[in-house]
Amino acid sequence: MAHILIAEDERDIRELIKFTLTFAGHQITEAVNGEEAVEKAKEIIPDLIMTDVRMPKMTGYEACKVIKENDSTKHIPVVILSAKGQDEEKDLGREAGADEYIVKPFAPDQLTKRVAEILEKWGV
Repeated sequence: MAHILIAEDERDIRELIKFTLTFAGHQITEAVNGEEAVEKAKEIIPDLIMTDVRMPKMTGYEACKVIKENDSTKHIPVVILSAKGQDEEKDLGREAGADEYIVKPFAPDQLTKRVAEILEKWGV
């Protein structure tokens, strides 16, 4: 399956996502903030990056922008995870280079299905 980098500063949410996607057969690498996500993305070159928006050191939008500007990581699909589903928030994500947007909260089976759809769309 896919190698997925999850950037989420809230441990409980990060653990839920990790458990859900590991159970679905994916390999997971965790980051606790946007800055760490950028560094880990360069190191491991994951198949997919999922990032929260509001995190310390660097927001998910900022991390996405940096990832999409780097030649070694710009091809990786980035999914923004946010509790805010308003169009303005989604526009900010697209402007930063995000490829997909998932609104929290989500049920584990919904997350698994959505990730499978995204990976299929990107040919992973």
